Amino acid sequence: MTTTEAGSEANVPAARPSGAAPTGEGPGEGAAGGARGDAGEGAVQVVGSLSPSRAGDFMTCPLLYRFRVIDKLPERPSAAAARGTLVHSVLERLYDLPTGGRTPEAALELLVPQWERLLEQEPELAELFAGEDGEAERAQWLEQARRMVERYFTLEDPRRLEPAERELFVETVLDSGLKLRGYIDRVDVAPSGDVRIVDYKTGTAPRADFEARALFQMKFYALVLWRLQGRVPRLLQLMYLGNGEVLRYEPDEADLRATQRKVEALWEAIRRAMDTGEWRPRTSRLCDWCDHRELCPQFGGTPPPLPVKPVDRPSPADLESAARERDDL
Repeated sequence: MTTTEAGSEANVPAARPSGAAPTGEGPGEGAAGGARGDAGEGAVQVVGSLSPSRAGDFMTCPLLYRFRVIDKLPERPSAAAARGTLVHSVLERLYDLPTGGRTPEAALELLVPQWERLLEQEPELAELFAGEDGEAERAQWLEQARRMVERYFTLEDPRRLEPAERELFVETVLDSGLKLRGYIDRVDVAPSGDVRIVDYKTGTAPRADFEARALFQMKFYALVLWRLQGRVPRLLQLMYLGNGEVLRYEPDEADLRATQRKVEALWEAIRRAMDTGEWRPRTSRLCDWCDHRELCPQFGGTPPPLPVKPVDRPSPADLESAARERDDL
């Protein structure tokens, strides 16, 4: 069941203290305890890995997946992506504060220090505001981030919450050998043991006909947690800070089994593309923002020759960058 609300607080029981985890019977498909574990990897040969970002890339455009995963082409910093990273960082650090100190004013005070920290980690982000009007553009960009942080407080009261996990890296291996991995913004656990997966989005809520695509990432995470902890998460919650809407969905086992079939079908399609070398472009409105448009045959370009042997990227989440912008927008 999906519900969408605007400007209302997320009414879910307060989470148990950080580090707590629910217990329960496994789903019968290789469940293992410990959200940071790698379920079944010792028993099943890993044939590949997939994150929500990369699955989304392939669904959007197989050629985009190739450019990012196979060719590993560089991409320019994005102001929207950097803003999403900044807002996520502020909301993560907000919960480091004492419960009573989690106020809008305290959150806003975190903005500039967190931006400076991001610049230290990714100096290339300074290029975003290097033009003649760079200072004015930076001020406007920061103001947009401030509005998103302030909007967060209209959706829920962080003084009533104590997340079990923040920025949680999870991974599990399916019986097929496909490793699923990714980062979850926040996991709340109620006294009853019910689990809520929360994801912050710095864009606006999608139209009703795009909700299924928006929820795919959340069901992906729910599938991983189900396999790791043996309990289907009670609630999936997407918080759109761009316009203040909250999308909620209550999954069940049938949902998560269907999600597993979908990700395994996606992986088979990726393997076929690897075997045949056919990475077909798929045009959409997103093409207007693609860094690789000049290499795309749909726009008169020519992709580079395929590498003789793709090299594995050492990132812990299969091209999940520090900014994680392709999941956060």
